[in-house]
Amino acid sequence: MRVLFLLLAATALAQPVRLIQNATFINDGKATANVSVLVRDGKIAAIGNNIKAPRGAEVVDAKGKFLLPGFVSAHVHVVEGKEARQLQVYARYGITTVWSFGGEKKAAFDFRAAQDTASLDRSRIYVAGDVITAQTPDEARAKVAQVAALKPDLIKIRVDDNLGSSPKMKPEVYKAVIEEAHKHKLPVAVHIFYLEDAKDALRAGADIIAHSVRDREIDDEFIALMKQRNIPYIPTLTREVSAFAYETTPDFFADPFFQKQADPAVVAQLKDPAKQEAMAKSMFARGYKRGLATAKINLKKAADAGLRIEMGTDSGAAPNRFEGYFEHLEMWMMAEAGLAPAQVLRYSTRPLKTGDWADLILLHSNPLDDIRNTKTINTVWIAGNRVP
Repeated sequence: MRVLFLLLAATALAQPVRLIQNATFINDGKATANVSVLVRDGKIAAIGNNIKAPRGAEVVDAKGKFLLPGFVSAHVHVVEGKEARQLQVYARYGITTVWSFGGEKKAAFDFRAAQDTASLDRSRIYVAGDVITAQTPDEARAKVAQVAALKPDLIKIRVDDNLGSSPKMKPEVYKAVIEEAHKHKLPVAVHIFYLEDAKDALRAGADIIAHSVRDREIDDEFIALMKQRNIPYIPTLTREVSAFAYETTPDFFADPFFQKQADPAVVAQLKDPAKQEAMAKSMFARGYKRGLATAKINLKKAADAGLRIEMGTDSGAAPNRFEGYFEHLEMWMMAEAGLAPAQVLRYSTRPLKTGDWADLILLHSNPLDDIRNTKTINTVWIAGNRVP
């Protein structure tokens, strides 16, 4: 009797076995027809063309639909007290993993600690902790050690003067940050704007360029420095959009895909004529609008040069950087910059294989035909669980 009870309890607690069959599977930007994916215990148990459904499995017929790995946003921010909502919104948009690049508090670390489970139904998160700010190398090393003790996934610094409005971190300080972070085996992501700062940070050992170069076109030296250690380049085109788009009412406010998750109160504030007029007159709006044009040129040059590009947005840092929707907008803008849909999908996902967590998106329409078809979401699964 006790054995029967334990068996029944185990069955009740077990995750459902699911077979998604007859899909066009787009993995690493390449499409394969009539693929089935078997999900067991939250992970991919098999990928193939002729997989039979195990007894009791839920069968999802995906004929005529397009199955992809979940989208990964390599640069976002979660805000203290709003983490749970943000991770759910990202998930509903098919952004199944996010890398939060600074400012995360205990709750974000707790969410990260709880995500390697078959019951997960919100986005995965990786964290940087407090952004390192310091005036001297010794202060920098002490702050890195303090953050490293919390076991983040990376260290983040800013090497930028915000269009000349604030002091820039000194080279001897960010070099100390990088040295100390590497002692703790942590990569360093650098917020940059200027080409020369990016190159100097790379020479100092920076591991991630967290924004586009926006002051001028990238050159052969930059490309060589990036290729030397296969450094990720994260364009964050939508970060610039958020700096000037609300000088009028942007077209995307009318997009039902946007409206479904956007906070109406934030939208109403951004439609306020006084706020729009102020943004139109802002020197930051003008500066970052010019920066976006350069960023698009540099993204195409980086892709043509074979650099490692990862989709990211800087979304979530402020209410006007709409998490989830901005990731799709970023992908569409990457295509506008001259990238093929297959390239955009490679830069926005990670190839899936047997044994990986079953973080998947099912689309009604083919994003290889039109990248804007990323919005035709049928279902999102995280660890094999339907996102509510």
